[in-house]
Amino acid sequence: MELSLIDKLRITAVTALGVIVIGVLAWPLGAPADPLLPVRAWNISPFATITLLALAFWVGFGAYFIAWPHGREIGILAVPFGLTIWAGRSGSMRVLNQALTKAYEREALLHSLRFEPVIWLLIVAAGFAGVLFAEQLRPGSRPAPTLVQIKAAFKSSNYVNVAIALAVSTIITAFLVGVFAQDLSIGYVIVAAQPAIGQIFFALLAAFGIATFVIKKFLDLSYLWPALASLLILPFADAIYGNSQTVTKFAETEPATFYPHALFAILPVQLVAVGCLGAIIGYWLAVRYDYWRKHESTE
Repeated sequence: MELSLIDKLRITAVTALGVIVIGVLAWPLGAPADPLLPVRAWNISPFATITLLALAFWVGFGAYFIAWPHGREIGILAVPFGLTIWAGRSGSMRVLNQALTKAYEREALLHSLRFEPVIWLLIVAAGFAGVLFAEQLRPGSRPAPTLVQIKAAFKSSNYVNVAIALAVSTIITAFLVGVFAQDLSIGYVIVAAQPAIGQIFFALLAAFGIATFVIKKFLDLSYLWPALASLLILPFADAIYGNSQTVTKFAETEPATFYPHALFAILPVQLVAVGCLGAIIGYWLAVRYDYWRKHESTE
């Protein structure tokens, strides 16, 4: 079950589309006034946000036909790859921490990060919607789901599995980001230093990939739910590691480059963009592993 050369070219073309349109051409829509500052969804104007959503939709639409006949499987990569360029060009959390010296300012910053992934995930979802729309236009495509099929997909047993998938994805990802982002040990106290951008990317790809592999292997669910768990990870980290006492202690005793957990050193755009790519990669690795178990291991 190896990727053919033509499939590799399809992935390359879809990636290039997302990088050029979203990552480069749309960059002025979200670029901060100071290039050292991080990209924040709250600093993007409503008009720019709507424009970005529309661009993401049409990028997904075009990516489907570029990757046809595997448009649904490959086309969804375009928008996350484009946002990953934003994640790499952005300034770091360290810049914001250095500007906020008071404990209540740091606490307000953490609270403001909680809901920011919603905006970035909506942009990724807009790209996926473009892929689905393109699929319905293609002759001979699979029919749109009926109301009965939609109701069957949300039966009570599925609710339980989805809830488990979201909880497990959140916990596994939060734990592994702390491991792969290499918490810095100082004496008997463990704190996280500001990781390099490459380290952040690796940590997110690996954490989301492993979480999705587990969800696919044991619950047979898609990458959708681990990707959706990116909305829960920052509130989870805030509740576990970011209480007022901890934030106050760090503001008073630690340099701005140190955090209670590595997740606080990661921007929401990085979490969602790279996390979605990691979830997709983990899903297909699980599919390939199952294929190997059924076919190649018996030869």
